[in-house]
Amino acid sequence: MYKLYGTVRSRAFRVLWMLEELGEPYELIEAGPHHPEVLALNTSGKIPVLVDGDAVITDSTAMLTYLADKHGKLTSPAGTVDRAHQDALTHTLLDEFDSILWTAARHNMKYLPKEHQMPEIAASSKWEFERNLSRLSDRFSGPFLQGDSFTIADIVATHCLNWALVADFPVSDKTLRTYAKEMREREGFKRAFAHLKD
Repeated sequence: MYKLYGTVRSRAFRVLWMLEELGEPYELIEAGPHHPEVLALNTSGKIPVLVDGDAVITDSTAMLTYLADKHGKLTSPAGTVDRAHQDALTHTLLDEFDSILWTAARHNMKYLPKEHQMPEIAASSKWEFERNLSRLSDRFSGPFLQGDSFTIADIVATHCLNWALVADFPVSDKTLRTYAKEMREREGFKRAFAHLKD
């Protein structure tokens, strides 16, 4: 059984959703950044952390890729052109959406020391996010990011779109708003979200 350390309101949600889509048994250990149990597994203190037997895996995207490859689901096979396109799309999402959201969050949610906070970065981040969203929409053919196949790229994209909505980032593109809503209707998403405690 997999053990996942993290919280639902973090990138751990991506891995929770993946495990639900795969139908694999897991235990969620609710632990925030720098929790002693997390630090014992990852010296940076970052979440999520996935434990598979004796193996400890950090970084949510590495976890998604590992699980997809291990179980042969939600991914194109390694060494194929389709996989190269999937990886390129996933890395684009991390670069053009995830990193922008995280940069803004660090400055506006006081994750950085006060002398290093620049709340004014939010306006630039929102402009860049919306520009990148428009480019993604132009490439979108549906029903998933890569056409007919639901992959780990859809998990990353949906998590970023939901994050953007909560963080009051502009998600004005109707195509991608509809896409995100449809992804939230997946049973795997709902089961993962059910871990959220009031």
